[in-house]
Amino acid sequence: MPKSLLDHAYDYLCSKPQSVSFAEMWDYIKNAAGLTEEQAADKVSHLYTNLMLDGRFVTLGENQWDLRVRHTFDKVHIDMKDVYSDVETVDDDLEDEEDEKEYNSAFEEEKPVSEDGDEEVSGEDTDGEPGEDEIL
Repeated sequence: MPKSLLDHAYDYLCSKPQSVSFAEMWDYIKNAAGLTEEQAADKVSHLYTNLMLDGRFVTLGENQWDLRVRHTFDKVHIDMKDVYSDVETVDDDLEDEEDEKEYNSAFEEEKPVSEDGDEEVSGEDTDGEPGEDEIL
């Protein structure tokens, strides 16, 4: 049974003493797997996604990859506080309101207007009771 591209990546990184660039690793993998240029173009994005999802691999930034077992948690952990901020700015709130209004405007219906210019409320008289022509 032929090796998967992830297994080729794992073997390659095991043979290297330090991290390698994705381009260097990909050159090795496509040659080891015997991929044509067309096959390689179809599979490169799948491999990259699989590397991100596979727990054996870690990206070190600048498109450098290595085996996770070679790095401490502190070196490869991304603190989500650095990624997301609890503080929203006033501009964020205004943009959110504008986006919400734009979104909701597509769902708003124009209400029918009576001859005297008031909005009609179907099925109700002005006293709030059901009209004579309505069946309860």
